[in-house]
Order: sequence, then structure tokens, then C-alpha cells
Amino acid sequence: MKSSTRDKSEGKWHKIKGKIKQITGKAVGNRDLEAKGRAENTDGKVQEKIGQVKDIAGK
Repeated sequence: MKSSTRDKSEGKWHKIKGKIKQITGKAVGNRDLEAKGRAENTDGKVQEKIGQVKDIAGK
């Protein structure tokens, strides 16, 4: 698997996990879990963008 493809797929997975944590934290009133979810979601977006940049750069 190409590095860019791996980054994009892992980024999407982190976005999904982050969104689940964020929603769960909000539903149960756990601000810490909600914040961790937001952070993981953001990390996933960044990783996915890195994969897109690698595609454009040809790596």
C-alpha cells in the first residue's frame, strides 16, 4: 500500500473514532472524552490531508 493511501485511510479512521468519542462524550456529559474526540478528529483530518499532498507530490 502506498504511503499516501495509508495516510488517507488512517486519517479517515481517526476522524471516525474521534467523532464517535466526541458524540459519546457530549451525550454522557464527559467533557474530557468530548475534547479527546475533537483532538482525534482534527488529527485525522491532518493525516488525511498529508496523504492528499503526498499524492500530488508523487510520493
